[in-house]
Amino acid sequence: MKPVTAQQASPVGSAVGRGGQRGAWLLLARLGMVAAATVAAWLIMRALDDTAAFPPDPMLASLSLIPVNIASLLLVSRLLKSEGSSLRSLFAPRRSVLRDAGWGLLWIAVLYIPFVLAVMAAMWVLHGSGMFDAFATVFYDPDAATIASPVWSLVLGIVAVVTFAPLNAPAEEAVYRGYAQSRLSASWSPWPAMLVCSLAFGAQHAFFAPTTDAMVVYVVAFAVWGLGSALIVRAQGRLLPITIAHLIVNLMTSSPAVVFPILVLTGVVQY
Repeated sequence: MKPVTAQQASPVGSAVGRGGQRGAWLLLARLGMVAAATVAAWLIMRALDDTAAFPPDPMLASLSLIPVNIASLLLVSRLLKSEGSSLRSLFAPRRSVLRDAGWGLLWIAVLYIPFVLAVMAAMWVLHGSGMFDAFATVFYDPDAATIASPVWSLVLGIVAVVTFAPLNAPAEEAVYRGYAQSRLSASWSPWPAMLVCSLAFGAQHAFFAPTTDAMVVYVVAFAVWGLGSALIVRAQGRLLPITIAHLIVNLMTSSPAVVFPILVLTGVVQY
C-alpha cells in the first residue's frame, strides 16, 4: 500500500526532488529545535541551581517541547499549504475515529515488544551480565534539574500533561511519518526514507536521556519504535491510528509528573 501523504508527490523529477529536500530540512529543523529547547530549559534551571545537570528531568523537558511542537505543526502546515493540502487532511480518518483508535491500541501492543527488546539489547551491549543492576543508575540522574517545591511540581506537571500529549504526538507524527517519510520516499525509495526518519526520531530522544548510557539506549530503542511506526503507516496508508497510539503512550509516560507531587502533598511519599 502506498505511504501516507496528504497529496501525492508529482512524478516530475524536480518536484519530487523539492519534496525530498523539504522532508530532510524538516527533520533537521525538528532536531535543532529540540536541542535548543532542552538546552534552554537546562540553562534556566542552572541559573536557579548551579548544580543542575543536563538534561533536565522529563517534566521540564516536556514543558520545553511546547514551543517546539507548536512550531513543528506550523511548519508542516505551511509546507502542506504550499502543496495545496492541509494538516486536517493529513490526519483525516479513513472510516471512523473509533476504528482508528482501536488500531492505535493494537499498535501499542505491537510496538512495545520490539521496543523492550531493543532496550534490553542495548543494555546488554553496554553492561553485559550486569545490565539489570545497571538499570538503577542508567535511567536515573540524581543531579538532573528538578523543581524542588511539590506544589510547583504539581502545577507544572498538570501543564505538562495537558499540553504534552495532545501536542507532541501529532507534531512528531506529522514531522516524521506524515511529511518527511512520504516526501523522502518519493525522492529516494521507501526503506532509506523510513530508516532516515526513524534514526532522526531516535536521535531526538537522546536529549531526554538522564545519562550518557541512557542516550545510547534511547536512540536505539526509539529508532526501533520509529521504524515500526513507519512500517505501520506505510502499510495502512494513513497517519491517525499511529498518532492515537503515540498520544496514549505520551499520556502514560507524562502522568507521573502529576501523580508523584500529589503523593508527596498527601504524605503518601516522603520527598
